[in-house]
Amino acid sequence: MNLSNTQLFRGLEEAEITSLLGCLNATTRSFQKGEVILSEGNITENIGILLSGLAVISCNDIWGNTSILGHVAPGSVFAEVYACIPGEPMLVTVSAAEDTSILFMNVGRVLATCTNSCPFHTRLVRNLLTVCAHRNLQLSQRIQHTSSKSIRGRLMSYFSECAKRAGSNSFLIPYNRQQLADYLNVDRSTMCNELSKMQKDGIIEYSKNQFLLKDSLMFQCNRPR
Repeated sequence: MNLSNTQLFRGLEEAEITSLLGCLNATTRSFQKGEVILSEGNITENIGILLSGLAVISCNDIWGNTSILGHVAPGSVFAEVYACIPGEPMLVTVSAAEDTSILFMNVGRVLATCTNSCPFHTRLVRNLLTVCAHRNLQLSQRIQHTSSKSIRGRLMSYFSECAKRAGSNSFLIPYNRQQLADYLNVDRSTMCNELSKMQKDGIIEYSKNQFLLKDSLMFQCNRPR
């Protein structure tokens, strides 16, 4: 992956990134599908950048119920909030949804000016603040998607966002059915039944993770619920 295209290193040249990685003592690790990357309750001092694959962020209650809070796509940053708060245990678990490669960097080295006084280190810190703000936005979006009392309303809200981001009525979602149900905080079987009904009603078409919204749905999604 070209790191200059990632959120954290945006605006930096390749030579500047190479110099920074040396100052930050960055390391790369690989994880197999299903492997836990960071566990709930652990303390981390590292910021992660997903180089390839896909990771899922989830949390569990004391009864063992899992809620999907979001996903980490290539180029995205994770664990930055916990790394920036010394000694703060993680409230979530990050796991590999497929074979994944990750770049880890110590947050202390990111936030402190290195001995070489790299002029581009300030840009890195600014980018980190932008990443944190974007994370808050993602949480707000999940609250919006789960605000509807009906499963169909939650699905329509999420699909509307996906279509807008893709700039098309046809798009791929990053979740399997269980992960989507956890993200929307609904029962998987009931959600799958609702998806079938929506397809029979001519609202959507789908095959695995590929969805197509009919034109009528785009209008419905913009109406107040």
